[in-house]
Amino acid sequence: MNRVTTALLLLVCSLLVLGCATDSSKDAITQAEKAASASAPKPDFSEIRKIAEDGFVYGLPIVMNYAVMYDFSVNKASGQYKAPFNQILNEHQVFTYKDTSIPTPNSDTPYSILWLDLRAEPYVLSVPAVDKKRYYSVMLCDGNTFNYGYIGSRATGSDPGDYLVVGPDWNGQVPSGIKKVFRSSTKFSMAVYRTQLFNSADMPNVVKVQAGYNARALSAYLGQSSPPVAPAIDFPVINKDLVKENFFEYLDFALQFAPGTPDEQEIRARLAKIGVGPGKTFSFKDLSLEHKLEVGLGMKEGDKKVDEKVATLGKDINGWRVGSAFGDRAFYNGDWLLRAAAARAGIYGNDADEAMYPMTRWLANGEVLDGSKHNYTLTFKAGQYPPVNAFWSVTMYDGKSQLLIKNPINRYLINSPMLSSMKKNKDGSLTLYIQKKSPGKDKEANWLPAPDGPIYLVMRLYWPKTTPPSILPAGEGSWQPPAIVAAK
Repeated sequence: MNRVTTALLLLVCSLLVLGCATDSSKDAITQAEKAASASAPKPDFSEIRKIAEDGFVYGLPIVMNYAVMYDFSVNKASGQYKAPFNQILNEHQVFTYKDTSIPTPNSDTPYSILWLDLRAEPYVLSVPAVDKKRYYSVMLCDGNTFNYGYIGSRATGSDPGDYLVVGPDWNGQVPSGIKKVFRSSTKFSMAVYRTQLFNSADMPNVVKVQAGYNARALSAYLGQSSPPVAPAIDFPVINKDLVKENFFEYLDFALQFAPGTPDEQEIRARLAKIGVGPGKTFSFKDLSLEHKLEVGLGMKEGDKKVDEKVATLGKDINGWRVGSAFGDRAFYNGDWLLRAAAARAGIYGNDADEAMYPMTRWLANGEVLDGSKHNYTLTFKAGQYPPVNAFWSVTMYDGKSQLLIKNPINRYLINSPMLSSMKKNKDGSLTLYIQKKSPGKDKEANWLPAPDGPIYLVMRLYWPKTTPPSILPAGEGSWQPPAIVAAK
């Protein structure tokens, strides 16, 4: 997905060659102006630009999510395809540098991915009994990128159970045996399963847990005949080139499956002024040159604001940004900029109660981390590891793409299950060596390979402790991540 959002930075570069005359009957903004009531003022240049700016911020996570869904469950030739809708794909490996659809992917836990089409009927997600020592979670995330529910070690415990996931318009009767009902705000939704892997030899045990994950249509669960199949959909192709000009076209498409709610009323009404909304046919290429410039400049400004927000997410603690940027609809409460920044920083992140994500690109003094210029160390004092109920990790990413990097030892992270194989200092502290070349065989167990360029590091604390020492409340907790130090 990162390749799509990066391409948006280049949105305006093609505008200067699009000066040919266009058919005003196909210009979505002109048609929206004509359709408006006589009393409605025609939006001027600055208003169209501002609507495009705010619409971009509002729509970025929605379009990013659509791009991932398209790669994972629609386009079998994407190279990232997982499985058709309503079918679980269990990954029997962790993510590597070859996985490029999602920025800052977790490489701690093998994923199981399920994209749900909830248009015809709800689905029952069943989970097996899981050893209490093994952390697992099922995060339910809808097309608005709201985390609307959790199943797993923290949220529901380690016992087996059946859970019902329903679409925004479903009002049926909940059958007996269902432990909890989760309602998606959109008709397409994703379930992201994370199952803890202790070490490479542990994979067969993870596979056994994954085999117990099940998704059934409600009718199948009840042993009844299924309702009529939902209409087939002509999903628009999305890629890094098409998204440059067709951003709002993809937003049009996605919004038809996302019924509006009161907190969206204002932004959707404003978007309608430029011909964007559910069922509309916005097409950037059919706009007049003037409208292309207005929309393009607005989107570019919105893109800039998202980047600026990403850089200030959370609180600066020893060079790390510590905060909470993921949650449900109530968590965002109409703060579309926070939601967009969260998606760009790492779409599909967990709520703070489930996982915390201190992240950094800098030393404590603000100097940018760069593997081509320096070697670095990160030291945890004795007994002062990240406080968690499950486990913690530090993962390395390329600072430009936010993707995992290819390296000679195929190591993308260092996590707490690896502690027994790592070397401690004489005082009991633990030092990680963050650099592009091996620090030497005697230190290689503690080596986190870095790229030959900008570095992006993410610390993950799964199921963070809530009693001191704790990283919670986000940015205010009694435990703080230690500073990264440039090696001398």
